[in-house]
Amino acid sequence: MNLLLLKEPKEDDSGPDPYIKELELLGHNATLIPVLSFTFVSLETLCQKLLQPEKFGGLIFTSPRAVEAARACLEAHSKMEEWDASVKDRWNVRLVYVVGKATAALVRSLGLVPQGEDSGTASVLSRFILENEPQKSPFLFPCGSIKREVLPTTLREHGVPLETLTVYQTAQHPDLERNLTGYFSEKGVPASVAFFSPSGVRFCLETVRRLSGPDLSRIKFAAIGPTTADAMVAEGLTVSCTAEKPTAQHLAHGIEQVLQ
Repeated sequence: MNLLLLKEPKEDDSGPDPYIKELELLGHNATLIPVLSFTFVSLETLCQKLLQPEKFGGLIFTSPRAVEAARACLEAHSKMEEWDASVKDRWNVRLVYVVGKATAALVRSLGLVPQGEDSGTASVLSRFILENEPQKSPFLFPCGSIKREVLPTTLREHGVPLETLTVYQTAQHPDLERNLTGYFSEKGVPASVAFFSPSGVRFCLETVRRLSGPDLSRIKFAAIGPTTADAMVAEGLTVSCTAEKPTAQHLAHGIEQVLQ
């Protein structure tokens, strides 16, 4: 069956996207269309803060893009050698929290030791953080321009200090509508459409509805997690499945079940 994945490509070039691979193993023809574009901001400020771990109780990353911003600022200011020589070790005596395996993998590539990678959402991570030792120094939280406020609000309500820094701006991918139109013209209405973020729902749904026409009701809509599912329901969609965990295996399993 033809399946449509509305997500960003994997973060490196080591083979096919894992979501495409898992679905193809189940005999499906999956297509990935990028939904978002990103622009890094405040990299000089981020670099300054990353080089002063003693000012913080730890780091929090809830997206791969925030980790990419960290690497980009260190490389742009020629600080990777200093980072590798001593700074990363000074962070590792603190706490480095992450959401998801993709974010954790990028954090490890910076030489950091992540905690909380099995937390599929910021809400779950915030509870995990609260279960650990309270911090007197603030956590540094590099994030995107359209982050949800669940984690900052939860931590602050429980007295956990947090220093938030926006390090990337999120916008609709410039080729999104053209790519969606091309997909529907070539392959028709897909059996399933998977969303990977509330932003993806906001940017894509109107076009998907228009291109699907009366066949919209037969599409099985899938969500990578509960936050995305909530955004879909808010837009009036019926969510056929939500991945138990935000991994390729769990999403493919969920889609396979609802298509049977």
